[in-house]
Amino acid sequence: MTTTEHQIELDLIAKLGELKYTYRPDIRDRAALEANFRAKFEALNRVRLTDSEFQRLLDSIVTPDVYNASQTLRNINAFERDDGTPLNYTLVNIRDWCKNDFEIINQLRMNTDNSHHRYDVMLLINGVPVVQIELKTLAVSPRRAMQQIVDYKTHPGNGYGKTLLCFLQLFIVSNRTDTWYFANNNARHFSFNADERFLPVYQFASEDNKKVTQLDSFADKFLAKCTLGQIISRYMVLVVSEQKLLMMRPYQIYAVKAIVECIHQNCGNGYIWHTTGSGKTLTSFKASTLLKDNPDIDKCLFVVDRKDLDRQTREEFNRFQDGCVEENTNTEALVRRLLSDDYADKVIVTTIQKLGLALDENSKRNKQKEKQGKETYKQRLEPLREQRVVFIFDECHRSQFGENHKAIKEFFPKAQLFGFTGTPIFKDNATSVQIEGQQASYRTTDDLFQRCLHEYTITHAIEDQNVLKFHIDFFKPEGKKPPKPGEGLPKAKVIETILDKHDAATNGRKFNAVLATASINDAIQYFEAFKDLQDRKRAEDDGFFPLNIACVFSPPAEGNKDVQQIQEDLPQEKADNQQDPEGKKAALTRIMTDYNARFGTNHRTSEFDLYYQDVQKRIKDQQYANADLPHGQKIDITIVVDMLLTGFDSKYLNTLYVDKNLKYHGLIQAFSRTNRVLNDSKPYGNVLDFRQQQRPVEEAIALFSGEKTDNPREIWLVDPAPKVIGTLQAATQKLADFMQSQELTNAPEEVANLKGDAARSQFINLFKEVQRLKTQLDQYTDLSDEQKMQINQIAPPDQIQGFKGMYMETAKRLKALQDRDQTPPEVQQLDFEFVLFASAVIDYDYIMGLIARMTQQKPGKLTLNREQLIGLIQADAKFIDDREDIAEYIRGLPVGRALDEAAIRAGFDHFRAAKKGRALAEIAQRHGLEVDAMQGFVDGVLRRRIFDGEALSDLMAPLGLGWKARTQKELALMEELTPLLHKMAQGREISGLSAYE
Repeated sequence: MTTTEHQIELDLIAKLGELKYTYRPDIRDRAALEANFRAKFEALNRVRLTDSEFQRLLDSIVTPDVYNASQTLRNINAFERDDGTPLNYTLVNIRDWCKNDFEIINQLRMNTDNSHHRYDVMLLINGVPVVQIELKTLAVSPRRAMQQIVDYKTHPGNGYGKTLLCFLQLFIVSNRTDTWYFANNNARHFSFNADERFLPVYQFASEDNKKVTQLDSFADKFLAKCTLGQIISRYMVLVVSEQKLLMMRPYQIYAVKAIVECIHQNCGNGYIWHTTGSGKTLTSFKASTLLKDNPDIDKCLFVVDRKDLDRQTREEFNRFQDGCVEENTNTEALVRRLLSDDYADKVIVTTIQKLGLALDENSKRNKQKEKQGKETYKQRLEPLREQRVVFIFDECHRSQFGENHKAIKEFFPKAQLFGFTGTPIFKDNATSVQIEGQQASYRTTDDLFQRCLHEYTITHAIEDQNVLKFHIDFFKPEGKKPPKPGEGLPKAKVIETILDKHDAATNGRKFNAVLATASINDAIQYFEAFKDLQDRKRAEDDGFFPLNIACVFSPPAEGNKDVQQIQEDLPQEKADNQQDPEGKKAALTRIMTDYNARFGTNHRTSEFDLYYQDVQKRIKDQQYANADLPHGQKIDITIVVDMLLTGFDSKYLNTLYVDKNLKYHGLIQAFSRTNRVLNDSKPYGNVLDFRQQQRPVEEAIALFSGEKTDNPREIWLVDPAPKVIGTLQAATQKLADFMQSQELTNAPEEVANLKGDAARSQFINLFKEVQRLKTQLDQYTDLSDEQKMQINQIAPPDQIQGFKGMYMETAKRLKALQDRDQTPPEVQQLDFEFVLFASAVIDYDYIMGLIARMTQQKPGKLTLNREQLIGLIQADAKFIDDREDIAEYIRGLPVGRALDEAAIRAGFDHFRAAKKGRALAEIAQRHGLEVDAMQGFVDGVLRRRIFDGEALSDLMAPLGLGWKARTQKELALMEELTPLLHKMAQGREISGLSAYE
């Protein structure tokens, strides 16, 4: 450890000393850690344990399951003593976390099995290790630092699952100026899966969203004893359905605190302005659950305004805590639960429509009850009138503008109302808003909810990288009389443009899109025009790959309560369905028939909600690779009118095509469907606007920036193409200069001649930046022909593909080094970001088809030769383990013989099996083992995906070796066999194999 790193550690220990932590330099190993825990445990629980009891206690609480350990940390637990008497105990003071002992230890060495890790700094609460702090001197990539901790945790024999370290809740990484933190979790939520997603990492912030990253300031704000106790006990959520720990982000914590404090002080209503996509369901869940345990509150109602959101929110709440919210199937069920004293009914999720029906004496059901001489809902609810009821509104700018809001306030005079919104109503956007067919009468969110309790605007979220920036392409119509801004183009032109740009916009259909139209009639015409044009293109061109188009709009209600409820927030659809309802219904039936034929479903207009749910699920199914779910089962573009433009989230939706007039909050809500964060393959949300709505966009940005920002456009919108092209040129020049500094020409084949791992690491970082910028530009839909030519001159496609192949080769080599001890720091810090090098289009099926077409090409008409095809494969991260096999197979194919795809596939399977069989036979012979026995052993491991040590002993038994010689022989065999087993498992984990790596 360098002196500087040591100094950072000493300074942190001194700082925590100022915060009244006790420094324990005597705790440096497992025995001392456990002795200290025992002393604290016995003092807290007022008990003296015998040595055997303490050992049994350790055996019962230490677990590799992080989720179970986290529950043990927070709950009262039971233990049977040696004499049979029960002991109910806690590990920490769970009633008042501030009253626990807070200690700091450093340089703890944890020896378990063959693991000898040393940890920089740990924080103990009542002797239990809850926070690990890793201190770095280098400029730390948080993702890479996280990867190192992940590697520690997956190391065979690590201390995390076998000692008190299983109770760790948080990891903190800092190089003094830059500090990040993230939650501990079980392996499936703690894997660094760079292909699709990475663990959520956080930076702390103050209440006004200013970053707190300097280590001393972070310690003051985050590690103060009571604050850390609250973070762990109140602001981490144990997600029961996924068995994982979830950190609340700083702005979510401040919002919850503001609501709880407002209720505690009983000081009126308020709203939370948290931008779309910032996780307000988690915030409202945590607020609701904290209120559930507040004796001052009689009921807490979480109110949503559409049936689908009612179901979605209920499912989200129950995801956080199983069964915490029950379904209200009808208004009667809601009234019954409101009157219930059962603790389970203290928090209720309902729609504002059901609530409105309960309070509306003029409703059909209440009139009917009056005629029958029965109590109306409102009369039955009379006992609640004087109780303290808290209402939390999911989207406070929608339905509550109507009569329901007024009815709630009149009936519950002691109620406190809180609203969440991503897009508040201000005076500027209140004047012409039609909600439920009523004029909004100039009422703003401030008028309804009195004051804003906390702000986290889209500007904050983009700067924090919690949501993406937008790339907006304002389509410029041509001709002598182009339409004016706000006017539509001919639909044929819009469809041609979409077909031309869709693959670029969606990164080769890795993502999908929504087309927002101005009316139901427009949506129907678009659906039919897409179908006709794509059918025509397919007839003219065998190589045309049509888009899967779906369309969803609500049918005429015709008295259907479900549809009426859905339409209350769909003003355009509600109005459109008044005109020619039979024609609309017939068109929707045709659309659903087409959908059923395409996807093998059986939806009907009478069960519209099931169809709508299925469409949403298929949009989200885009997350699955084509190998797992064929592209034919996914949706490329969903045509909508009002639906899906608010409240719907999918990380794999990245593009919005706009052919309707949008403004203010409607515009921001619609655009925000595209900007959920995934990884570097999705650099921004893409919007292609066919109505030249520059001015409404500028007005919306100005209105919803939240802060007095000099130029919010620069924060909200990605850089224009010319600027990114300039950055790409600088990045390619840096790469060329580097190659020249190594006395090599700037050519892909020269990468193999780089000397030393430091130079190879430098190449990885330089070319990765080129690829990131290229990925960004590839998804720009507004590039001119000149700009495309300029990009190809700066980064010629053949050269880029060649460099990608060399990147894969170099990355594979360096990644193997990262798994060893004594790795140079420049290699250890590398983050390869393979996601930038994986095409959504080029998968195993695509490659087999390409090989077949290559063999069928006539001499003189070659469009793709063997080496070009091999280059394509070697440049793609998906084939990093199979690239040599596929290349060898292609080179060995007979010249001049046409083969179909089935023959190619069968041939490759046979080739691969034969090659692996030969490799196994060679290993068996080298180690004096029977080939058949070796094949049987390997088949058993792959079939069960579990490495069986006993089966390995049986395999070695015929050699007749003593235990010591046999152990050495086993290790020598596994050194050769392990890489082959990984390759044969094709990326799937083999349990227990890591012990031999």
